[in-house]
Amino acid sequence: MDRNDFIPIILGSDENAYGIVRLIHETYRIKPLLLCTRLLIPTMHSNLFDLVQIDRFDHDDVFPGKLLSILEKHAAPNKKLIVIPCSDYYAGMLSRHYGKFKGLIANHFISDTLLDTLDTKDKFYELCERFGLDYPKTVVCEPHERESVLERMDFQFPIVVKPENSNAYDYLHCHFEGKKKVFFFNKREDYLAMIRSMNTSDYGGKLIIQEFIPGGDSAMRVINSYSDDNGNVKMMCLGQPVLEEYAPKTLGNYAAIISRSDMDIYARVKAFLEKIGYIGFSNIDMKFDSRTGKYMMFEINPRLGRSSLFVRAAGLNMIAALIDQVVYGKDNDCVYGQATALWTNVPRTVLKRYVTDQGLSAEMNQLYKQKKVIISLWYNKDLNLKRIISVSRYFVGHINNYRRYYFDKEQATLS
Repeated sequence: MDRNDFIPIILGSDENAYGIVRLIHETYRIKPLLLCTRLLIPTMHSNLFDLVQIDRFDHDDVFPGKLLSILEKHAAPNKKLIVIPCSDYYAGMLSRHYGKFKGLIANHFISDTLLDTLDTKDKFYELCERFGLDYPKTVVCEPHERESVLERMDFQFPIVVKPENSNAYDYLHCHFEGKKKVFFFNKREDYLAMIRSMNTSDYGGKLIIQEFIPGGDSAMRVINSYSDDNGNVKMMCLGQPVLEEYAPKTLGNYAAIISRSDMDIYARVKAFLEKIGYIGFSNIDMKFDSRTGKYMMFEINPRLGRSSLFVRAAGLNMIAALIDQVVYGKDNDCVYGQATALWTNVPRTVLKRYVTDQGLSAEMNQLYKQKKVIISLWYNKDLNLKRIISVSRYFVGHINNYRRYYFDKEQATLS
């Protein structure tokens, strides 16, 4: 296998980007290009990639031209260029502008029409309805009805409130006091206080208001998948988050996941992805509703998740699935995650303190003993002194964030 027959190009510099460059190094021993506006802590002081910093690269008026020039510079007859977006906005720009890169990028992405359907929660839930997937009771709120929308809710408090797309540019870049990715409210007054604060900002998007599905972080589930250019699913892995993050900007991001297996949900999600013609990586969030025994769909992200190394902990390799198909033309059968292992993005001390389920705590202790644990940013082949210091500070930051922001979601919504 020639290691010079493809060049991976990674878009972004967060935990997701580092996980992917780590996987590429581990599997192929090559350095990808990493394109970003600035290095974030997860990728600082790393030797695993060649960095290309581009001012305003995450803007629609800059992205297509800059990426095109890089693709043209590296294009060669026997070399395939593989582009991997690590955030929703990079994935969105690739889908919107893909026609401009025709013949230069070897891998494919979903159409901007399908992307809009998945990104827009009301359209996504219509899709779930059509293909028989369950989702929480939901009200979509237009900007002008943020205060009056409660009158047409057909469910009670507690509620979960989120922007229609928390990763959309206009929400990421708006400012108001108390801003979060996801809000939990027990009372009407608390919801209205947040709305009045939001209304002082220039955010003009819709809000999604949903019933709160009972259960804490460990009731969540996530599936990462890879679908080939024909829309056939080639790899799937199910994870059970055991802890989420709580700092306002990252609230709801997964902090630790144990890989699981459930052939029933694999089959249902695989059928769904293939029916809608999905292509490429997907990251699907859902929650197990203990009242009904059903998995409630929350969203599909058109990329690997920042926690996607949980798939590697389970013994599977999402990047190899992509490269095998796109570069080497292999048509493998679908592989399903079956093994149990732990992925974490936070120190063990955080897991010991904030994972309160005794069964999960005992299981994690066993996985640590068996050395079945992957920590995204702690890669022993990329540990120079500066990186050790910056990653250690990052972990200390997590400890401080939990001290400051942690709350028990289930208790908070019952009180």
